This record gives sequence, structure tokens and C-alpha cells, in this order.
Amino acid sequence: MPDFLDFVPVERFRQCLALAPDGTTVAYSSNAGGAFDLWTIPIAGGKARRVTSLQEQAVWQIAWTPDGDRLVFTADHNGDEQYRIYQVAPEGGEPEEISSGPDCQRVLADVPFDDDGRYLFYGANDRDRTVQDVVIRDLAEGTERRIVPPDGVIFTPARPSPDGRWLLVAGVRSNTDVAAYLVDLTDPGIAPRCLTAEHGAALFVPGPWEPDSSAFYVCTDVWGEFTSIGGYSLRDADLTRITEDEWDVELLEAAGDTLVWSSNQGGRSVLHATRNGAPVALPETPQGVIDAFIITPDGRQIVLEIDSATRPSEIGVLETLAGFRYLTDTRPPAMHVVPPVDPELITYSSADGRRVHALVYRPHTPGPHPVLLSIHGGPEAQERPEYAYSGLYQYLLDQGIAIFAPNIAGSTGYGLSYQKLIYRDWGGVDLEDLDHAVRHIQVTSEFDADRIAVMGGSYGGFAALSCLSRLPYKWAAGVSFCGPTNLVTLAQACPPTWKTMVAAVLGDPDTDAAHLTRRSPITYADAITAPLLIVQGARDPRVPQNESDQIVNRLRDRGVQVRYDIYPDEGHGFTSRENELKAYGDIAQFLLEHLNGAT
Repeated sequence: MPDFLDFVPVERFRQCLALAPDGTTVAYSSNAGGAFDLWTIPIAGGKARRVTSLQEQAVWQIAWTPDGDRLVFTADHNGDEQYRIYQVAPEGGEPEEISSGPDCQRVLADVPFDDDGRYLFYGANDRDRTVQDVVIRDLAEGTERRIVPPDGVIFTPARPSPDGRWLLVAGVRSNTDVAAYLVDLTDPGIAPRCLTAEHGAALFVPGPWEPDSSAFYVCTDVWGEFTSIGGYSLRDADLTRITEDEWDVELLEAAGDTLVWSSNQGGRSVLHATRNGAPVALPETPQGVIDAFIITPDGRQIVLEIDSATRPSEIGVLETLAGFRYLTDTRPPAMHVVPPVDPELITYSSADGRRVHALVYRPHTPGPHPVLLSIHGGPEAQERPEYAYSGLYQYLLDQGIAIFAPNIAGSTGYGLSYQKLIYRDWGGVDLEDLDHAVRHIQVTSEFDADRIAVMGGSYGGFAALSCLSRLPYKWAAGVSFCGPTNLVTLAQACPPTWKTMVAAVLGDPDTDAAHLTRRSPITYADAITAPLLIVQGARDPRVPQNESDQIVNRLRDRGVQVRYDIYPDEGHGFTSRENELKAYGDIAQFLLEHLNGAT
């Protein structure tokens, strides 16, 4: 019988793609060499080239210079999310740092260069740790211009206009409150102008420009519950609706007269395109989730990163005439011999008449099966049909364990109102939905109600610990990785630029301390009796190690069985392939031991 490593993909990708200006080569971040390095591959097909061999660093964002002579990328150190900016030749060599100043969170613009490649656009909180500015770096002269946001706003540069006159900037207050700003690149004396202020607090994510710089596209939910595409005319200061589907638009790109976007239809991605405003029929892509895509300059090829429940994330090319083909093959050995399991999308009833969507994975063997209740992170995220946790789902299914993965209140993909239910209510409405998930499992004959474990990472770790400490069930086991345990200390320790967002989504640690304490798993730690595995990165800037330390100490003082694995060279998640495989392998064995009695 295959073991866990037989289900692990050959490599894993970061969700970033960059296309060479001549449209022949795509750059990406892969851990095939052990850590997330910069790689390239011809889009016509061929052998991948490893461009960097970083030590204790991981590549996050990538861009080509407009002349194609250099690749620019950001990288942090052991997952600390303090990104510096480097450049390197596409053929490889020693990267050269082009950022300056102290460690900070540097974020490249969606299009980080002007057409001439003289100016580099990025966001940084180096001036003030609590504020993210826009930095315009003149690479020829080595000077910088800095754009400071209004109070409570995080500035992230998006794209310069083709004529070099304007820079689009996203002004973020929360995940659902993002305004579009315009910076005049020709006159430093003019303050950034908010183009969407008249529409109030809504989502306005700046997208690509029209070729003549007269207008740009925007993804917005101003017209309803779901995100659609609008066009903003600078000439008329007018916003016009372009798409009206009742699904969220997620990714949007343009090349010349071709516009391409993906929509989230029940968790799966669907591509759409227009040319000169007229619909273009696209060949089908594999069923799954499109994490990133880019378009060749002629608009005839779409390079995409696509993930599915039954095949790990891959890079492929969709040609408008020839169809789809893979550029990579990351399938592990088990996926060539073990029939994978596709999830079924179901709904179940919860409190207040809510219908909660869930993905249910059933083993091919007869039941009743033990069940893993798997909770996604975020909380503003979505459980989707992907090759989850480096093959952990498919391995557990092969071992006879079912997976129940709900999209509880606060999840994206089901409308803005549903997403915002979680705001300042962590451990409230979401826990109600998880309670009803367990009730659904208990009355389903194919599941073994006496063998239920719960697992989650980040927010999902918080939710898993909330289940173990606050729901009256006999849990077989629990797993939390990078999971908050004390919402007060979590809010106090959040990254400095997140403070306004955290206050809006979670709560203010000063004024809401009593409420946050009531909703914290640490408050109910004495109720936890199930065997527990906690995994934590020592360098995690989002959920510091102290969060896990608190609950582990409480449980060990009571003699509760808790295994605590700390990874000293990791942050919020894994950048080292070796660490990732060890952690997920240990989680797999822990769950097998307590759900199947394996030793």
C-alpha cells in the first residue's frame, strides 16, 4: 500500500507567473529544488531552467524587465515575510539586490515597470512600520519618490498607464473595502486621487488599462453580492458595468484588444474572453482552480497555473485554436496507480436557515468511514477542489478516511453578505456552522460518528481549536498548524500595517478585549481532552509562536496528550520542501493513529 510520500507532488508552485516580453518564456516560483526558487520554461514546451539557488530564502513575486534582459523578484528569509527585491539574468547567476533600507514588507506592483523600464513601482512599510507607502524608484538615478496613503489605508501599487502618465493604486482598508486611487506620475505635487469615493466602502480592485490610457478595468462588488468587471473612464469619470454573472470574477488580464477573466463557479474556475468587446469561445481547461494566468502579447495564448482535487498544481498553456496542454507534470507515483477521489459538492442546514456548502470526499472502499473535518484558513477564503496539503487528502482517502470540508460563514464565493458574517464574530456564527457540520456527519450512515477528527491551519487552526474546546463532542483527535489561540494577543501582535484591517475584521484588542477573550480557545482550554497535534513556525509574523505556546502549556499542565512540533526556520506555512513533507507526513500518521488505530 502506498505511503504518504507516494502522494506528494514532484514540486509545488507559488501563485505567480511572469511572461517574457517576447511571449516565449514563463517564469515561476517552484520548490522542486528544495526551496522556492525562480525557474523558467519555454511556453512551446521543453526543459525547465532553475535560475536561482537561494539559501534560506523563498521567491514570492516575479516580473521581467521590459527589455527581457533581467528578472526581478522578491524573497523573504525563512518565512519572515520581510521581502527584499532582487534582479538576476534569465540564464542565472548571482542575484543583485535593488532594494535598499531596512527589512520590511515590500510588494511589487501587478505591473512593476513603466514601458521603458526606468521606474520600479512597489509598496513598502520601511518609512513607518504601520504604513505601507507606494515607492517609485528611479533605477537610472537611484532616487525614490514616495506616495503616502491617507490614515488607515494600505497603499498597494497596481499598474502604470501605457502612456506613462498615471499609476493605479489600490487603497485597502479591509478585504471588502478597497478603493481605486490615481497617482499623477508627471507632477509630484498632486496628491493621489480616490476615483471611487462616491461609491462608498466597496471592493474596487484596479485591473488592466485600455491601450490608449483613457480607461481601465476594475473588479468590483458595487453592483451586488458578487464581484464583476467594470470599466472606469478617466475622460468621463464614469464607471460602467461590463459583466453581470452571478459568480465572483477573480482574475483579470488584458492584451491589446483581448480581455480574459476567470470566474469562481461553485469553487471551480471558468475562463472567459472577449476581443473588441465580442465574446470569444475558449477551449475547455481541466476542471479545477486557476491560481494565476497571463496572456501572450498577441492574445492567442493563455499561460495558467491550475490545480484540481485529482491532479496537483500544474503550469499549462491554453491556445485559442489548439486547446490546452500541460507544460509541467508534478503527479506523484501514487496518482499513476491509485484512483483519485473527486469531491461531491453538498449543502447542509445550519442556524438561522443558512445553507452551508461543503466538499465531501468519500473513499472508494465501503463505509462507515472515520471522518476528518477539515477547515480552511482565511477566514475570508474558500475550500475548493484542489490537491490539498501536498496530497494529504488523497492519502487519507486511500487509507479509508473521509474528508468533510465545509465553507462556513465568512467563506468567499457565496456573496458579500455571507463573507462578512464573520466580521468581528470569530468563534460565533462560524462555530454554529461547524456544530451543524458535525450533526450532519453524525446522521449520515456512510460516516462513523464515533471517529471524527478536526484539522485546520491559520484561521482554520483557530476554528479547529474552537471545536475541540467549545463543542460537546467526543473528538478522536485534533490538528492545528499556525492556529491562533488567544484573539487578544493575536490582534496585539499582528503585522503593523494590518492593524486597521484587523480591527475591522477581528476586533480591537483594547476596546474589544472582553469579547475577544470570550471567543478565544485559550479561555476554554480546560475542556480539551482529545489528542492534539500542534505545528508552528517559529518565525511566523502573522500568528506568532506565542499563540501555540499558550495553549500547549495549559494542556500539558493538565496532563493532556499534546504533540508540539516547532519549525525554527519557518513562518506562516512552509518554504522548505523538507519541512513541509515532514510536517504533513507527521499529521497523516497522527490522524491514522487516532482514526484508524494505525501505529
